Amino acid sequence: MLNRTGVAAFRDGFGGSLLQPGDEGYESARVVWNGAIDRRPAIVARCSGAADVIRSVRFARDHDLVVAVRSGGHSVGGFSTCDDGILIDLSPMQGVRVDPDRRVARVHGGALLRELDHEAQAFGLACPVGVVGHTGVAGLTLGGGMGRLQRRYGFSVDNMLSVDLVTSEGNLVHVSEDDHPELFWGIRGAGPNFGIVTSFEFRLHPVGPTVTHGALIFDAERAGEVGAAYRELAATAPDELFLGLGFGLATEEDELGPELTGRPVVWIAGTHSGSPDDAERILGPVRSLRPTLDTVRPMPYLSVQTTNDEAMAWGKRFYMKGGFLGDVPEDAVARCVDAAADQPGGGEITLWAQGGAIGRVPADAMAFTGREAAFWLGVETLWEDPNEDDSHVAWGRRTMDALTPFTVAGHYVNDVVESGADVVRAIYGDAKYERLVALKREWDPQNVFHLNQNVRP
Repeated sequence: MLNRTGVAAFRDGFGGSLLQPGDEGYESARVVWNGAIDRRPAIVARCSGAADVIRSVRFARDHDLVVAVRSGGHSVGGFSTCDDGILIDLSPMQGVRVDPDRRVARVHGGALLRELDHEAQAFGLACPVGVVGHTGVAGLTLGGGMGRLQRRYGFSVDNMLSVDLVTSEGNLVHVSEDDHPELFWGIRGAGPNFGIVTSFEFRLHPVGPTVTHGALIFDAERAGEVGAAYRELAATAPDELFLGLGFGLATEEDELGPELTGRPVVWIAGTHSGSPDDAERILGPVRSLRPTLDTVRPMPYLSVQTTNDEAMAWGKRFYMKGGFLGDVPEDAVARCVDAAADQPGGGEITLWAQGGAIGRVPADAMAFTGREAAFWLGVETLWEDPNEDDSHVAWGRRTMDALTPFTVAGHYVNDVVESGADVVRAIYGDAKYERLVALKREWDPQNVFHLNQNVRP
């Protein structure tokens, strides 16, 4: 139990709000996006600014509390909350300021992707971010930040110019290529290990306001043909084309007709951020394959960026596995089809093409690992009934086991649910891991920030 006198002293001068079990608002404040995660912090510190974050870190150290940090609360492994410790909640710290002349956005630590998208698009600009609007900018970016603009402009982390970060000592430091460059190397891919980012600066790029977006959906019986077309398009596609290949079960909501509902399907999905004429020319060959459903059309970029928001709504239970692939051979496509058919429902297997701007950043430029691979692989499942937890987790693991022979070294840290020293070393590889350990010893020797894919000092 926290000492009342200590909490009272903490509350005095705290600009945001402090919530404990039994307080009005505590139950909603402790909730995170993944409904499978249910934890009860001893105190939730809803911070109004960097001063509150500093005060929270110092309070946690003084009272030997486990520290969890939340911005958007989307951590798939549940790292953005804890039992009995302090949840340092940055979600009230929203706000984005765009400098259109410099093409730079300053983003507060609790901002969501949709806020950054909205403010940047007012000037015809965008920062490469993820594909769900209610994701937090901070968590996504510090692990990498894959998304629809990645082949054209790189990952979110490739466009991060600087951060203000609260250290484990409760000090605020500015970090960039010029200020603490070694720490800047480490936070780009392993950021939650080293502190709490209260603000970011991002590089912006011309995008939209209209892009070409949609999916071509086929009966999985045609998966071999569709997979071959995807491989060919991925090998020749310009940087403007974000390109995915997916496998799942057709539902009534997909409106594919009763003959396909409940059956496995395969789809090619894409977003072309260049001209509509170029998009038509580039996508024409795969559109000519006579898909069962073709949803490709010009759309506002802002609409595209929120298309997954309802499907990925708060409160659903979620599990995933991931990896990188050097190729997508026929055998891998066949195993994806088998896994899509052999599932409890709500599962998808997705591949995203890399290359383009991703590959033009040196592999050792930052802690992030995996940019040399040709494809990213995600195995995801969503459900609502807690009684189905075991079957969904088992499907995710079984599917990843079947696809592991096709993977290459490394993992996208934002995908990794399980944790442990061996897991973290496998994410970064030996050389980067040892470099991160040295940084951890310098910046967080007591491992205050350990609720993450933890690099142990």
